[in-house]
Amino acid sequence: MIRTVRALPLLLLLPALLTACGTEKADGGTGKTGAGAGKTADAGEVRESASAVPGRAGLDARLRALGIAPELVYVTDAPGFTLAQQSVGVNGDDGFSVAYWAKNGAVLHLYAERGSAAGCPEGYACLVPAKGQVVRISGEKVAPAVIRSAADTVHRPTPAELAGLLPPAPTATAPVARGDLPSYGDGAPDNSVGEGG
Repeated sequence: MIRTVRALPLLLLLPALLTACGTEKADGGTGKTGAGAGKTADAGEVRESASAVPGRAGLDARLRALGIAPELVYVTDAPGFTLAQQSVGVNGDDGFSVAYWAKNGAVLHLYAERGSAAGCPEGYACLVPAKGQVVRISGEKVAPAVIRSAADTVHRPTPAELAGLLPPAPTATAPVARGDLPSYGDGAPDNSVGEGG
């Protein structure tokens, strides 16, 4: 019975420790995207995060590895919308696409590709930020005025914005030594089974 009493405080402390896990947001907890993303009130923290941003050449190389032409990457600022990092991807051959979501279920889609605004589909806002490039913005459960406003704030991302929307850079790791692989043949494990499976 004495052992139960000693373990009880530890068991009561465990839920408190577990609730502190997993509360960090991908955008640094600011809830913002675009130019204001990742900024904090402390100047020392801003300087630290700015020095941690990779250079433009490294970011462009990561984009190319994903199949995205760096010159076709555009972002927007839409009040009440948050960038959905998992939506970042290729559009067409080497274009760019991203989605922004709002708490009410509304979604803004931004697509950038090579081409022109000729024949822009209805319900989209289309703009030509550079010769031979077109950016289309559409939405689900989004008012036309919000789509127009998002089109007005389309811009090329800063290195900090770009670093925030790209998936983490892969890190090189040493191969894992497995003890279940044979040292002969093609190195595959022996998964043979007898009759009857």
